[in-house]
Amino acid sequence: MPRVLITADYLRAGDEVDRFLRNAGLETVYSPMVCRRDPEQLVAALDGIDAALVANEPLTADVLARAPKLRVIVRTGVGYDSIDVAAAARLGISVSNLPGINANAVAEYTLGLLLAGARRLVQSASGVAQGKWPREDGHELRGSTLGLIGYGASARAVVPLARAFGLRVVCTTSVPARLRSDPEVRFVELPELLAVADYVSVHTSLTERTRGLLGEVEFKQMKPTALLVNTARGPIVDEDALVAAVRTGEIAGAALDVVGTEPLPPGSPLRTVDGIVVYSHMAGQTAEARAAAGREGAAELVAALEGRARFVVNAEHGEK
Repeated sequence: MPRVLITADYLRAGDEVDRFLRNAGLETVYSPMVCRRDPEQLVAALDGIDAALVANEPLTADVLARAPKLRVIVRTGVGYDSIDVAAAARLGISVSNLPGINANAVAEYTLGLLLAGARRLVQSASGVAQGKWPREDGHELRGSTLGLIGYGASARAVVPLARAFGLRVVCTTSVPARLRSDPEVRFVELPELLAVADYVSVHTSLTERTRGLLGEVEFKQMKPTALLVNTARGPIVDEDALVAAVRTGEIAGAALDVVGTEPLPPGSPLRTVDGIVVYSHMAGQTAEARAAAGREGAAELVAALEGRARFVVNAEHGEK
């Protein structure tokens, strides 16, 4: 009987997903990821495992090489930068993600961060908690320009919400022109987006091309009143450059749902800058999105074990 490792902390023995997997003839093994695990812990968890339904585990080439039975990995989300997909392909391991599974959750959360930043809601609530009564003016979204970096499912889901608030939308993306069909979006290159946007929201995946995409040069191209929102991946933003840009007034601030090291280290300079608010990587985590991710992830895992995976991400690396 094939054994399946499940690390997503919201999936549990006896739930709907567990019953589905067991009805498919699989044995389920639970090892919830509650914090970063070292490689030896991951190797131990993968011992004797045929397939894995994983959260954001750092599945490196070394870890994968020491899991000889592993044939299938399914991410219960969209991003898969924590998995060495090329190494997995060389080892004959299929890697799948769930494109668009939490797009609505991320889109709604993005608008929430825009509103919170524009009206300084966190600063107001913090001030009241400290016995103060802050009355600083905020800004309305209507009439402003939102710049989307990336045009994946979450960015596309943001567009109608942004338009409902009266925002103009511009976007920079590597998606081919023939697939850019939204008349409500003006597609531009990154420098123009940074120059015209009042709010810049990051929705692209983390790759070697996008690592450090927003740094010192890019912040100088933005408006001094601009707010940066990142719900994608922390390393897309150069955090040292961001701290300097907000401190010196090159941009107004940032709302970060993701950072380079999670949880945020106690000594991080991101904690010390007025105008930068860090959240706890919650954009895609709604009850609805998690339930869908569990169901779809289990279905993809069973399909992959049967050789009919729908969302393989490492085929171009020579998957066997």
